[in-house]
Amino acid sequence: MYINSTGFYIPSNRVHNDYFLGINGLTDEWIFRRTGIRTRSKAGMNENTHTMGIEAVKNAIPKLPYPINEVDLIIGASYSPFDTVATLAHDVQREFNIENAKAVYISTACSSFINAVEIAEGYFAMGKASKALIVCSEHNTAYSDEKDSKAGHLWGDAAVAFFVSKEKQTAREPEIADIYTCGLGHIGKSPGVYLRPRTEGLRMPDGKDVYKYACKYMYKAVNQIIAKQNCTIDDISYIIPHQANIRIINLIALQLKLPDERFLNNIEELGNTGSASSPLVLAQNYNRFKSGDKVVLVVFGGGYSTGGCIIRF
Repeated sequence: MYINSTGFYIPSNRVHNDYFLGINGLTDEWIFRRTGIRTRSKAGMNENTHTMGIEAVKNAIPKLPYPINEVDLIIGASYSPFDTVATLAHDVQREFNIENAKAVYISTACSSFINAVEIAEGYFAMGKASKALIVCSEHNTAYSDEKDSKAGHLWGDAAVAFFVSKEKQTAREPEIADIYTCGLGHIGKSPGVYLRPRTEGLRMPDGKDVYKYACKYMYKAVNQIIAKQNCTIDDISYIIPHQANIRIINLIALQLKLPDERFLNNIEELGNTGSASSPLVLAQNYNRFKSGDKVVLVVFGGGYSTGGCIIRF
């Protein structure tokens, strides 16, 4: 499977840590030391999961090497939906008038993007699609409670769009060489993170449990991915983990015995942008990667779940 084009959308508004002192009593220094977050992106009044996803697609189209109407599969990925009937995938289909495409919606918390990539891989393998558009968008601030001192200060909003195909479309396209996913609903405390739209919104009742298992299973996922590719950790140019907490990223780096510069992140500026976070970092840094680079995306979802993929440039 090959990446034909990427795009992203990040709302312009930034909420600084200082804002939360008067809301939930947390200081800038405390938040930054515990999370690595200094500001977070926040969607505007007229923005939502769908509008951000559509803007991400628009950002990707100029680099797309074929007409968008050749897409035959659209996958929307998000755990913070704007509409669960007319889904993100269907709104994208309507906006860009993509006829003759299947449209599906996937939600596995912060693993949603990686599961969406695996779904595309499955459609390709069955011969039921050849060109897919994956749109991953999170509007966390629509559901989070800023007064919640456990997690209200964590969340950011953003969207990414990836066009992928079964066959290479241009000579320089990177290959998604392997994908790994695993559900972990049977482990830890339940739920570590939840979103109940009509009652409590987006909550993280036990951040320590999430931290413990995120560190454990993202480390395992990286090793699983590179073992399947007969690689060693020294063969990997960059690792892009889910952007939940800088301490998680630092501990994974320590476990893998890799320097911090081999890990890419945007958490200080954007906060936790959910399932969009790791593909967003990839899209933001796309021009950094050179021929021969191997990049691992690795994620952990609050349901729980884990997964990752290896991309060869």
